[in-house]
Amino acid sequence: MDHVTDKLPKGLSGLAHDLGSDQTAFKKVPWGKAMMWIFLLSDTFIFSCFLISLMTARASTTVEWPNASEVFGLNFFGVEVPLLLIAIMTFVLITSSGTMAIAVKFGYEKKRKLCAWFLLLTAIGGLTFVGMQAFEWTKLIFHEGIRPWSNPFGAAQFGSFFFMVTGFHGTHVSIGVIFLFIMARKTWRGDFDTARRGYFTSMKSNYEAIEIMGLYWHFVDLVWVFIFAFFYLW
Repeated sequence: MDHVTDKLPKGLSGLAHDLGSDQTAFKKVPWGKAMMWIFLLSDTFIFSCFLISLMTARASTTVEWPNASEVFGLNFFGVEVPLLLIAIMTFVLITSSGTMAIAVKFGYEKKRKLCAWFLLLTAIGGLTFVGMQAFEWTKLIFHEGIRPWSNPFGAAQFGSFFFMVTGFHGTHVSIGVIFLFIMARKTWRGDFDTARRGYFTSMKSNYEAIEIMGLYWHFVDLVWVFIFAFFYLW
């Protein structure tokens, strides 16, 4: 006896059939989560374009590219330590990804106060990262003389790529920090337990919003790993 699945189209036509015939593939996916994934996909394209442009510029320039260990070195008790600040920033941001995951776990367990505390810890981690990035920018601009159009270390394109890539990522982190503080407050008040409506929407919310926030935050952390590898280590 033939199975029903044997009669279904195969290959790409089968994929189109599965996704276009009914709502089975997406029916149980919350719209907020689906929209966040679509946003993150579009953001992936943008960051990919930035990093590919960086690699293209570095590979094509005839002027020596600045040495990251020299540019981003930090004087620590009289000793010049390469990439010290960047390493601390990376550790803080990756750690915040862990606290975000724990917040999501406590959210689905309806342990609102623990969830709120870990959201707050995540926000503080992100705020610390942004603060250290501001310190890094200040040091490079006012002490090292790096500008978007020139720098004393080598290829002129270095400054423009640095401020564009890290600035765009820092903006993402800053926006995430704002929403994390908002989420922490809403969680602490019990808004997700009572399905209280938000300020700018008539829709009721629940702890699923914490998971959606977690998707954004993990994406921001993952992008930084690529920036760290391509910009600071290469």
